[in-house]
Amino acid sequence: MRLDLRRALCQRPRVPSDPPIALVTGAGRGIGRGVAVRLAHEGYRVALTARSEDQLRETAAAVGADRSLVLPGDMLDPATPDHVVGQVEAAWGPVDVLVANAGAGESAPIARMSDELWARQLELNLTAPFRCVRRVVPHMVEQGWGRIVVLASVAAKRGEPYIAAYTASKHGVLGLTRSVAAELATTGVTANAVCPAYVDTPMTDRTVAMIEAQTGRSSEQARRILERKQPSGRLITVAEVVEAVWACVANGGINGQGINVDGGAVQS
Repeated sequence: MRLDLRRALCQRPRVPSDPPIALVTGAGRGIGRGVAVRLAHEGYRVALTARSEDQLRETAAAVGADRSLVLPGDMLDPATPDHVVGQVEAAWGPVDVLVANAGAGESAPIARMSDELWARQLELNLTAPFRCVRRVVPHMVEQGWGRIVVLASVAAKRGEPYIAAYTASKHGVLGLTRSVAAELATTGVTANAVCPAYVDTPMTDRTVAMIEAQTGRSSEQARRILERKQPSGRLITVAEVVEAVWACVANGGINGQGINVDGGAVQS
């Protein structure tokens, strides 16, 4: 019986599109690339968007040319979400699964945090996912099935010094996700957020470089500081985050959750 349950949970979810269609934002590298490859492995056609076309081409090569669609775009442009989804619809059809992964972090002491930094963090990490969700929801509701997964952060669950704008944006996107889940709970559409701690990605490499520049520590010392933020004493892997994203796609019983992937840092 346990084996049958495990097999059922691991099967590709049944969706109206055949093959089903996913859109992954921030798909050029790191978590976005890992999610795109996993979705393709599970039978999805995957539309890929990010600012760098070169990186998207690398992701497309990993996904497979017959299963990928490369759509460069900057999520800081308010027109990009509508434009990208429209391109997917024109090429393949409506989006069944949205993985809103595009995002970035910037830091500054609160007294020196500029209006521009604040606005940029909210626009990229909160408003852009909102625009993507708003655009794909009507079709999902109409067909009675859809999956929305937003990449948030453990910063959606707790405060961190020097990243007030990033933390506020991630708290906000978790609230957005939970509200969407509550609103659409009877429609067959689910919405969840995955909340990683520090992941072994280029984004964390940038944080390491910032610590080096600001403190004079070596790269190894800076990385160790970030590793120690997880009780496990190591960075989270991309594969661990990808598995959490896939669980939100495969299991319709998961809805309105902020799933921590943090080695036990935030027990909630």
